[in-house]
Amino acid sequence: MEHNDKQENLDKRYLRMAEIWAENSYCVRRKVGAIIVKDSMIISDGFNGTPSGFENVCEDASGVTIPYVLHAEANAITKVARSNNSSDGATLYITASPCMECSKLIIQAGIRRVVFHELYRITDGIDLLRRAGIECVHIPSLD
Repeated sequence: MEHNDKQENLDKRYLRMAEIWAENSYCVRRKVGAIIVKDSMIISDGFNGTPSGFENVCEDASGVTIPYVLHAEANAITKVARSNNSSDGATLYITASPCMECSKLIIQAGIRRVVFHELYRITDGIDLLRRAGIECVHIPSLD
């Protein structure tokens, strides 16, 4: 098997894992999952939700997302910060393309590659990552 085929198969496998991890989210509007992989090991994971110790409610009574809800990639990156691992040089697998705020965290965390499934309608986060020299891979189909 050619290296590119092998890498694409690995990328799809990790993205499927991120999809499964998204199921842990209590958010109603959208469930997002993230996995950080370095040296063929999963070093962190995250899903969108409220900060530790808060009730697991992501939307207010009118269905609008509460401002303090963390995105999946922010949860995964801050989880690395509390561990003995480093995300420097890692790959982030995420079910939806990152927003501008999370893209800034991705850059600062030293992540070198972002693989995502769903392209979000606002692409400024991906534009920023590409400007920073981070490889961005969109895999629309996980079949």
